[in-house]
Amino acid sequence: MSNVYIVGLGMIRFNKYPDRTVRDMAHEVTNLALEDAGLDKAALQAAFFSNTFWGMFSNQHSIRGQVALRSMGIDAIPVTNVENACAGASTALHLAYTGVRAGMVDVALAVGSEKITDPDKMKSLTAYATCMDVENFERHINMMMELNKTFKVAIPPDQAPPGDGRSIFMDAYAMGAKWHMSRFGSTQQQLAAICAKNHWHGSLNPMAQYQQDMTVADVLADKSIAYPLTRAMCAPVGDGAAAAIVCSEAYLKKLAAARPIRILASVLGSGTDRDLDGEDIGERLAKKAYEAAAVGPQDIDLAELHDATSYGELHQTEAMGFCPMGEGGPWAESGATKLGGKQPVNTSGGLECRGHPIGASGLAQIYELGVQLRGDAGPRQVEGARLGLAENGGGNIGVEEAAMCIHILEKV
Repeated sequence: MSNVYIVGLGMIRFNKYPDRTVRDMAHEVTNLALEDAGLDKAALQAAFFSNTFWGMFSNQHSIRGQVALRSMGIDAIPVTNVENACAGASTALHLAYTGVRAGMVDVALAVGSEKITDPDKMKSLTAYATCMDVENFERHINMMMELNKTFKVAIPPDQAPPGDGRSIFMDAYAMGAKWHMSRFGSTQQQLAAICAKNHWHGSLNPMAQYQQDMTVADVLADKSIAYPLTRAMCAPVGDGAAAAIVCSEAYLKKLAAARPIRILASVLGSGTDRDLDGEDIGERLAKKAYEAAAVGPQDIDLAELHDATSYGELHQTEAMGFCPMGEGGPWAESGATKLGGKQPVNTSGGLECRGHPIGASGLAQIYELGVQLRGDAGPRQVEGARLGLAENGGGNIGVEEAAMCIHILEKV
């Protein structure tokens, strides 16, 4: 088994694109990744295509990757369709990495393309519920309601959650946040600090869906979604695509102009039937990723963490070992996760600001790490960046993600 390298990256700005399709966005980012790698599409030996909602929204099921790629002249090679909720794109990269590392192929494409905006807003919002155990959906809701009753958190009357107009995932994240507040004393102010930091990062990123700076006060004053989450703390609905091309060490020697990034670790796993105080999926997989990469959390220079809400980032900074369990809030308030801080997190703006077209988000994280490790991030550049970590969770069963993928990348 040999080293595996990312040699091509492509991404479009995440946004709302009423006139674009899953297919044409996939074409654009694939061509961008090929151009970045200095390769022709004939060089590709396998492809892994991530998408979640194309079938639901446009009735394109079963062969989404083949439909998207053949229409741009990529055919004959094996194409694997990947559907793993919000972790789909990182799973596609993991599969591409696995194929190359096993010696099955020398060059592989991972691409994620997703269109979630729809004239019927509720269609977009309710689609997220399919990333849960649909058959046991009512039981899941009842479980969250019962857990919420056990938390010692006073909800201000003006921030009581409304009944409609949000994804069920916001309720799941709100439950986790209230557990953390009850268990460790974290605050809504700390969540707002995380969000304001990400809005500042997003304002520096031309690829971000939201590019406006916000203060902590602005975040707290925004519309209440599900306490303690305000609208600014929640990832927006949007469209977009991203791609990466990976190759073997032997093939890399043929690419004179390549700017490679080494994949030190690629770990994929599923959640368990734990309770809120049990070992988290992120904790388990982070240990495996650090072991595979022969590094520790203290060695990571920057990270892209799955912040579908601000609480997601708070929790994952703890799960990844960047700070002790229960101290994610103070860690964020200290400035440690901000550009210029000890361990910058979500320099892209994260899902909250970069956006979250779920079948593409994992590769957008990889794109940001690649830009940073190559030293191309401009005003949001992390000085001396050598090691980057991306954590991408997907779906929900019980009290945690159904799937998760963690990558650790190294500057070459």
